[in-house]
Amino acid sequence: MTHRCTIARLTGLAACLLSTAAFAAPSAVEMAQTGEDPALKITEDLTTEIGPRMAGTEAEAAARKWAVERLRSMGFANVREEAYTMPVWVRGAETAELTGPFHPQKLAIAALGNSGSTGADGIEGDIAYFPSFDALKAAPDAAVKGKIVFIDNQMKAAQDGSGYGYFGRGRFVGPNAAAKKGAIAIVIRSIGTDSHRNPHTGVTNFEAGVTPIPAGAISNPDADLLVRQWQHGKPLRLKLLLTPKTLGDQPSGNVIAEVPGSDPKASPVIIACHLDSWDLGTGAIDDAAGCGIITAAAKHIMAAGQPRRTIRILWAGAEEVGVFGGKAYFDAHGKERHAVAMESDFGADRVWRVDFKLPEGAAGLADRIAAALAPYGITRGKQPAGGGADVGALVESGVPTIDLQQDGTRYFDIHHTPDDTFDKVDPAQIRQNVVAWTVTIGLLANSADAELP
Repeated sequence: MTHRCTIARLTGLAACLLSTAAFAAPSAVEMAQTGEDPALKITEDLTTEIGPRMAGTEAEAAARKWAVERLRSMGFANVREEAYTMPVWVRGAETAELTGPFHPQKLAIAALGNSGSTGADGIEGDIAYFPSFDALKAAPDAAVKGKIVFIDNQMKAAQDGSGYGYFGRGRFVGPNAAAKKGAIAIVIRSIGTDSHRNPHTGVTNFEAGVTPIPAGAISNPDADLLVRQWQHGKPLRLKLLLTPKTLGDQPSGNVIAEVPGSDPKASPVIIACHLDSWDLGTGAIDDAAGCGIITAAAKHIMAAGQPRRTIRILWAGAEEVGVFGGKAYFDAHGKERHAVAMESDFGADRVWRVDFKLPEGAAGLADRIAAALAPYGITRGKQPAGGGADVGALVESGVPTIDLQQDGTRYFDIHHTPDDTFDKVDPAQIRQNVVAWTVTIGLLANSADAELP
């Protein structure tokens, strides 16, 4: 099949948007109707057969082996692991209990990645309450020293997930700020939008020279309880047990596969997801679904005929704990030319907006992509695309990017919790993602050199 025929079929009328008459393989639209699309199957099998995939552990290694076997069985070329090492942190015992001035009550808590340990006996101390991270940052050291800090973040749901960056500071850097002020531990309201008794974990980081203190997140209902007790105006005490460990540098790795292009001189399109997950759930929306989406789309392009540009699939390792896989990919391949870099890492709900950050010469390409996506309820955004974490270093180096923005209204109900399981994936919505990705990648992979580098 010629490139022109492939492009025409990928940008035609909605009824035959992804049809490839020269091949027997069903289109993405037909798969969405029959339930045969591989995106859902990849998500189901990865979460069922492997489950949680904490970075640098035996489970993540098993997931890499699984991924190589699955990608080869799907017919992709140049499937391989690219190894690196990374510092590994693992969870231990986790309990929290309000011990005074009222009757003791247990709280649902999860340690934050890179948290320090309380030791096997735990610790108990007075709570220093702060309504926000900014309030903690502005507080004098005397208000914090020797106490257990509590940060009351109250993130609200939004389609674009925009509150995560602002409220997430309490998790990203709150423990470091508390440690520098002399706190003995920190507990935060989970960075999430649900009302379930499920704490949201996630990574935190301490500056060089700052000794990590115990750091955990409590569920939103438990945070509400703590706040109600605080509002009685009496000093609160908390007993905390967190016993995580650091294991030093351990092996991790990325899994890479390709759809070879017909023009060896044309720079590749790279599409990414991350293979690792947090350990509380099975990592269905974060990010098995992303791996399913991009891989299914690449499979459909491959079935439609050889594209001009190579499509490179990156299942990155160790994203959750510090984007080690994305950094390792950049170290190994950052000097290579890439036409465009994209990532799926915001769940499995429908794509609602497309954002671009392409060269000036690609205005026509952006118009064609936006027009092809419009029949699926996807509007064109006005802000530049930012790319995802695992392609972030590529984008910062100047590689063009496109964001297929997913609906994040319920994403932070599930994110980093025990509820991140396969039943949360909506089959119809994940298939809409696959259609959007197939259309977009098809146009990118057959673009001219005048449009993309």
